[in-house]
Amino acid sequence: MAATASTAAAAAPCYDTPEGVDVRGRYDPAFAPVLTRGALAFVAGLQREFRGAVRHAMERRWEAQRRYDAGEPPRFDPATRFVREGEWRCAPVPPAVADRTVEITGPAEPRKMVINALNSGAKVFMADFEDALSPTWENLMNGQVNLRDAVAGTITFRDAARGREYRLNDQTAKLFVRPRGWHLPEAHILIDGEPAIGCLVDFGLYFFHNHAAFRAGQGAGLGPFFYLPKMEHSREARIWNGVFERAEQTAGIERGSIRATVLVETLPAAFQMDEILYELRDHSVGLNCGRWDYIFSYVKTFRAHPDRLLPDRALVGMGQHFMRSYSHLLIRTCHRRGVHAMGGMAAQIPIKDDAAANEAALELVRKDKLREACAGHDGTWAAHPGLIPAIREVFEGHLGGRPNQIGDDAPAGQEAVTAEDLIQPPRGARTVDGLRLNARVGVQYLAAWLAGSGSVPLYNLMEDAATAEISRVQNWQWLRHGAALDAGGVVVRATPELLARVMEEEMARIQAEVGRERFRQGRYAEAGRIFSRQCTAPELDDFLTLDAYNLIVVYHPGATDKAE
Repeated sequence: MAATASTAAAAAPCYDTPEGVDVRGRYDPAFAPVLTRGALAFVAGLQREFRGAVRHAMERRWEAQRRYDAGEPPRFDPATRFVREGEWRCAPVPPAVADRTVEITGPAEPRKMVINALNSGAKVFMADFEDALSPTWENLMNGQVNLRDAVAGTITFRDAARGREYRLNDQTAKLFVRPRGWHLPEAHILIDGEPAIGCLVDFGLYFFHNHAAFRAGQGAGLGPFFYLPKMEHSREARIWNGVFERAEQTAGIERGSIRATVLVETLPAAFQMDEILYELRDHSVGLNCGRWDYIFSYVKTFRAHPDRLLPDRALVGMGQHFMRSYSHLLIRTCHRRGVHAMGGMAAQIPIKDDAAANEAALELVRKDKLREACAGHDGTWAAHPGLIPAIREVFEGHLGGRPNQIGDDAPAGQEAVTAEDLIQPPRGARTVDGLRLNARVGVQYLAAWLAGSGSVPLYNLMEDAATAEISRVQNWQWLRHGAALDAGGVVVRATPELLARVMEEEMARIQAEVGRERFRQGRYAEAGRIFSRQCTAPELDDFLTLDAYNLIVVYHPGATDKAE
């Protein structure tokens, strides 16, 4: 019997891997053309060349946080003043992506969503391997398959339940891809015995298989195009620049072919905008206001400071001085350097059963996007195809036929942004209702993420990891510093006991909203325990999803072909 089992195991299909690479994710014949020996060797080469620099950059992040905890605020670095004051510019924006007035974002899986996003009428589709995707093995590999087929123009999907076939229109959005941040591992692939760096897996597999087809088609001679998330310092941009140059050399394409937009979604990065662009000046097509993660980062940066408490998250919008200042600085910096200054996410989704409420939501989107266009942004993000006509109307009306505002002067009345502007404490009320909403959103998002969904519609908004992070860190901040919360005219202190009562009541509300059977079969109870633990932890965890990642890792030891 043992010999029979051994023979069966030996005959089982598995991935062909190069020396030092071990694939622990499930074998699937659909994934084998992505996880080729050549592609895995390319990823492994990137990891071996850059892992030391990545490790150093992560250590420097922790050192910086210790300084912030001790009372030193973020600042503009005197050592790089020559970069901020220099008269350099980034490489010219490729004509293929000069017009980015509206970009739609969404996960790289499911397949139908990728097709709908490319057909949405947006100028760009950002396919996400980061905040909008739960990084299960199946999601990541199906995402790579989907994007390979999208670049080739062959992607289709048949919805058997509806009897409908989905395929690409003649004209589609330009494709950008967002890999994960430097801090996230890919535990299903080991390189020299260590988990792979997640973003190098995402970038490496996509680039290896698609760079030639992309340049011949969508990129009009340039590309592929990327979004880069979660940076905190220009040294991290320098690593990406090295990755791009190594990829270009390996592929035999011209230096500067790869282009990327960096999401400025951490408070420390706001003080490094010029430096980030400088490091990527041959590969940059701009910066983006990743405003939800930016709010999350503000709390994390000032986690030790009770004078920096956020009000209810619904009140932390672009009207807050620190948020408006960050947007204006990004626009000025990008336009001075000749690249796009992209606006933030419109997270609203259509309200199908209430026309009046839907129109009110669309009006909020229009006002937000008009503010962005008038401030100088060249384009913006939408979470749902239903928002794109309204956003295009606003931006195209403001631009008057021009593709962007890169050559324009700053609008009258915009003053120079100082370090103090960027860290001014936000104003507004803190309430028990805010604590409740944070709990309800955080638990439901985390339950969906654990079940494999990273982009979740909740209360007429499309939530991803960024908004769930705000919910978590704000509750933690309020509890840590005993914030005074308005409870309908009565002031109460945020305490673990209050959170325990709120969690019990909100879990009951979630069960009533989703239904008893769905609640029982889902991962809501598990999500509630994780969320409560993180909100009451003595030290703030860096990332919600990093803490929960091991709960979605599933090893299949026989997936790799190794000689005995």
